[in-house]
Amino acid sequence: MEILKTLAVVLSIGSLAGLNLYLTVFVSGLAMRFDWVTLPPSLNGLEVLGHPIVIALAGILYLFEFFADKIPWIDTAWDSVHTFIRPVGAAALAVAALGEVNPVFEVIAALLAGSMALSSHLTKAGTRLVANASPEPFTNIGLSLAEDGIVLAGLSLIAWSPLVALGIAIAVFITIIAILPILLRSIRRHLWFAWRKLKCPPDDKKPDAPEVSLPAHWDVLLRRSHSNKNPVEWALPCVTGKGSLLPSNIHGWLVRIQGGSQEIQFIGRTWRGSTFASIDCRNGTAEFHSGFMADRISLAHRDGSPHQTFDLDHLHSKSAQFAIETLQAPLETTTETE
Repeated sequence: MEILKTLAVVLSIGSLAGLNLYLTVFVSGLAMRFDWVTLPPSLNGLEVLGHPIVIALAGILYLFEFFADKIPWIDTAWDSVHTFIRPVGAAALAVAALGEVNPVFEVIAALLAGSMALSSHLTKAGTRLVANASPEPFTNIGLSLAEDGIVLAGLSLIAWSPLVALGIAIAVFITIIAILPILLRSIRRHLWFAWRKLKCPPDDKKPDAPEVSLPAHWDVLLRRSHSNKNPVEWALPCVTGKGSLLPSNIHGWLVRIQGGSQEIQFIGRTWRGSTFASIDCRNGTAEFHSGFMADRISLAHRDGSPHQTFDLDHLHSKSAQFAIETLQAPLETTTETE
């Protein structure tokens, strides 16, 4: 039981270190320094956190993080740097906590603590990327304060019942692993749009019309999935958003084929292979919306209920509006004749 409690403390602290390493070390150090908690003999290695130099350094670094973590995009840059620091820091805490133990157990504990720290870090970083899609800073401030609160509550729970803290940490870890593919796609999407926004030229240098052909490998995928072999009328690179037809965060192309009536096609690729969808626009509406990080094409049913959205980088804003116009004109004609 003593070994299990020791492992519970090590892994729970590792999870919290993935959210905020410096606050975890700073508060733990204060607890050791002022005897707020009594450590069992198996965790005497953590007493080093109570050294004045360790407390002072952790406090200074936390002060930097306190402000950096609340500024949009500065927080993402900070998280990028700490992708390596937080897991390594969690592993180091595990090794320090265990002290003189079997080297095999020490390595296993370090790997587990680092893995749990990495999972919580990726969740934090991914959430911040999503929040940074909005230009207002209040979401970032709220998330940062909530994360600090989780760290403080988690440390209190560890002091009260390490096994309960471990149970919660394991449940969170399993949940993160289950949603990891979705999380990674979301991170990739937001990083891609951020990079494209930085590279976007002025409006007068943006193309006025979409591409009239697909890259060769995308064209092959399209022809395999669609029976209409006519030339492409227009094609737009995009990422799927919310909708009832396709999962979100799939990179691909929105395509209209000549002679394809009011159908448009989406062709994309995931780790499982290619994804294809044919969308009938005759009984719906198509709209263009300009956004901070990306522009959006929204397809809706005639009654206005959402159908599918596609996000595009700002380079293709004029092209997207041109494509929407080619869809809206026939839609208006259809409406008039009914």
